[in-house]
Amino acid sequence: MEFTLHSYEHDPAAASYGEEAAEALGVAPERVFKTLVADVDGALTVAVVPVSGSLDLKALAAAVGGKRAAMADPAAAERATGYVRGGISPLGQRKALPTVVDSSAGRHGTVCVSAGRRGLEIELAPADLVKLTGAVTAPIARP
Repeated sequence: MEFTLHSYEHDPAAASYGEEAAEALGVAPERVFKTLVADVDGALTVAVVPVSGSLDLKALAAAVGGKRAAMADPAAAERATGYVRGGISPLGQRKALPTVVDSSAGRHGTVCVSAGRRGLEIELAPADLVKLTGAVTAPIARP
């Protein structure tokens, strides 16, 4: 399993962590994926979607067999994952949460996701990301 770590100087004034990462790394925003934590029928669930789009909560709920999804409370997301907002990685979370990776990831040779802190990204093959997180893939992003 091959991967590359990329670090950059995080700007606390950046409006979007993901777009900042894409720009700093010189990578197309559709190849940089943000990690979001949602509450699906009372269970925390991780969604990994391109920073160029947004999460479709109904599609996320459907992907895990749920009925309703809403964004999780940021403090609950931080407690469950062990990471701070803007640095939540789909990898190495404190508690293994159900994970869904947007199916668009498969269109790229590699994708970048947070490596656990603001200013640090890990680039890896989408199939490796899915395998490492035990994720399912589904079309959960909106442009």
